[in-house]
Amino acid sequence: MSTRTETITYLLDQLTGLPDIAARKMFGEYALYCNGKVVALVCDDQLFVKITEPGKGFIGKEYEEGEAYPGAKPSMRISEELLEDRQWFGKLIQLTADALPMLKSKPKKLARGPRS
Repeated sequence: MSTRTETITYLLDQLTGLPDIAARKMFGEYALYCNGKVVALVCDDQLFVKITEPGKGFIGKEYEEGEAYPGAKPSMRISEELLEDRQWFGKLIQLTADALPMLKSKPKKLARGPRS
């Protein structure tokens, strides 16, 4: 089973107060981005937020640790009830994004000219 587009629309709507929020489809599932950083995965209509110390401190024991897919790093699986609170959800995502390292830019490949 893959994630429904309605789920992504709902999550993005709940996060409208945050700048630079996006979702990208990946293999039938989605990655949730904040400020260009992957902060969560959405798999089988469930939200899995990356574990960070500030995020864990904020959420307390209100989550269940789980894997978004077999072999994935453990994440915080967030219940649907918690996602209904826009302010709470937005704060969790912002804290997570702020705690994650800046993205490293990939060097651009040089274009090769015609071979002789």
